[in-house]
Order: sequence, then C-alpha cells, then structure tokens
Amino acid sequence: MRQHPKHLPAEERRAATVEAVVDLAGEKNPSDITTTDIAKRMGLTQGALFRHFPTKDSILQAVLSWVTERLLSRVDRAAEGIQSPIAALEAIFMAHIDFVSEHPGVPRMLFGELQRPGETLPKRMVQTMIHHYGERLHSLLKAGVAQGELDATLDVDTAAVLFIGSIQGLVMQSLLAGDVSHIRRDAPGVFSIYRRGIGASP
Repeated sequence: MRQHPKHLPAEERRAATVEAVVDLAGEKNPSDITTTDIAKRMGLTQGALFRHFPTKDSILQAVLSWVTERLLSRVDRAAEGIQSPIAALEAIFMAHIDFVSEHPGVPRMLFGELQRPGETLPKRMVQTMIHHYGERLHSLLKAGVAQGELDATLDVDTAAVLFIGSIQGLVMQSLLAGDVSHIRRDAPGVFSIYRRGIGASP
C-alpha cells in the first residue's frame, strides 16, 4: 500500500488520489469504493479530498484518463521499432498483460463502467480508449496482411476483436482464480494459439 504525505501540491495530490483508487479497486468491488474509503487510504478528510475533486465521478474520470494514457503509451512503447507486425502484436499483448498484472483493479473498473446502463461520461471514456486501442491493432493487422505475415484473407476487424477478447478472457480467468499471477503464466500460450489462427498458411 502506498503512503501519501498529507501536504502535497495540487497536481501531486490528484495523482496520489488516482493511485489510491487503482489500489483500492484491486482489493474490492470498484462500485463499492466510497470517497470515505479513498480519503482514509490517503490519510485525509473527505473535505480535503473534495478540494481537489468536487464529485466522485470527477475522481473516476481522472482515473480513467490515467488508465488511458498509461495503457496506450505502454503498448506504443512496446511496439516501437519492431518491424514485424506479428512480433509487434505479441509485444503489445504482453505489455497489456504486464499492465493488468501490475494494476489488477483496472480491468475491474473498466468492466464495471461498460456494464452501467445508459450513457455516462466515464463509459464513453472507456469506449474511446478501446476505440483508440483497436485502431492500433487494425494498423498492425493490415500491415501483417500486406507483408505476407498474416493470412491474406484475414478478417482484420474480427482479428482485432479476438485479440482484445483473448486478454479479457485471461483477465476473467485470473479474477475467478483469485490469483492475478495466472494471467502472466497463461498469456504466452494464448497468444501462440492466436498467432497460429491469423498467420499466413505455409
């Protein structure tokens, strides 16, 4: 558990709040996290917390912005400089797995937001993040087809959905097992099967 000093500049306090929520989401149902829980984790009063975030939703929006920036920048760094599209896809897959392993509360928050009825700003933020992630996958999958690494008849849209779905499946299995280490253990085998499914015929 991170320890947060009581006197921090505003931006550092906001960042520390995001970290506290991410930590808490790894320990309990994200929908059950209250501002009292967050303030207690940070060693603050609720009044001090609300000086930086006027509502609980504003805290959630800051968390989702943090997740989007961290996850997308991590997968971009993972694929940077890799000439082979399939190798870049594998690097992204494993980078995403590492991110989830380090922050197991994140997928629980994302799943929770996507299940909320109606249109909400946090839900739209999750959808936008998935859209941008999908664009990266589409680009690599199309390049793989063009370079002959992937099946010439590959349905790129479905392949992108399956890529994300494979990670989501691993996440769900790790949550059911109550052990996030399962996701790192099983990820290489899952990607190997995915790779064979989209690869060019010999």
